[in-house]
Amino acid sequence: MANKIAIGALGVVGVLVVGLGGAFLWGKSTVGAKLGTVYETHRADFPMPWPLTDAELDTLRQEHAAAVPADAAAPSDPAVPSDPAAPPAADPLAGLDLDAIATERAVARGKHLMEARYGCTDCHGADLGGGTMVDAPALGTLLGSNLTSGKGSRTLTYTAADWDRAVRHGVKPDGTPTIMPSEAFGGMSDQELSDLVMYIRAQPPVEAAIALPTWGPVGTMLVATGKMVPWAAQYPDHMGAHATHPPATADTATFGAHLAQTCTGCHRADLSGGPMAAGDPSWPPASNLTTHEQGLKGWTLEQFTVTLREARRPDGTPLKPPMSDIAPYAAKMTDAELQALFAYLQALPPMPTGS
Repeated sequence: MANKIAIGALGVVGVLVVGLGGAFLWGKSTVGAKLGTVYETHRADFPMPWPLTDAELDTLRQEHAAAVPADAAAPSDPAVPSDPAAPPAADPLAGLDLDAIATERAVARGKHLMEARYGCTDCHGADLGGGTMVDAPALGTLLGSNLTSGKGSRTLTYTAADWDRAVRHGVKPDGTPTIMPSEAFGGMSDQELSDLVMYIRAQPPVEAAIALPTWGPVGTMLVATGKMVPWAAQYPDHMGAHATHPPATADTATFGAHLAQTCTGCHRADLSGGPMAAGDPSWPPASNLTTHEQGLKGWTLEQFTVTLREARRPDGTPLKPPMSDIAPYAAKMTDAELQALFAYLQALPPMPTGS
């Protein structure tokens, strides 16, 4: 009898092993098919660096004209008619390297975007030479790529179109998907992306060959069943044009709506919060950011600002990951940016959490 029970138990174990093995093989095949799918997107193009505007050129012209010594300027007498044969006055901008000035300003804008709003260093490392997103044997190893110009760079030969596809569509130059959360960056304007690229290119080169993602057994099944890494490439609209410029930086809900797009990855498209579709299983549900009583009803701008910049709620309790990591970014946000973001959230219709 004991032998029969043992044999039966072994049979059950064998069936389970075969079943699990079959499921894992299906998972690997499904993940491979997802990673090998080619997605078509539009082909965006934009200047890098972003050119100086007419207003900026006028300001530069006035500044340099004012800097010309008085004795160097030709005297002018309104009573004396001008000589039509005389050469035209020199343009105060003549001799200036306008491209260098445009680059300097683009890098400064890109630095603010990187440090205050887009958080590229979270995945790509403080020096943008590569970072760790996930490193757990069961889930897998997901490393942020090297964005610098050093050996091992994944973006060294990227054109504007390549940057657009990778950042705003989650698609590599060959059309296959990336694991980048591009759904949060699809609303980024051409100028903002151009400025970010100029900032990245201005960083010191880092020599680092970053390995491609690998998936553990649990990670394989989660990806295969759509429970982890929701490929941005799968989203339907990859043909629509992007805004050329961001909304004007002002204390308005319009600008706030633009800023809030990076919140949707965790807080959902309607910002009602709830369990996150992807991320560390230990993370708590994302907070409701609407004016519902379960969300930000009754909050003041001061409470909102302190919560983000100091990573603590109005009652003093600290925020938990991943929101606890927001403080360094919020500290670099301008008051106008925080005011605009809060104005937009306050204008949202109240919705129950997870709706």
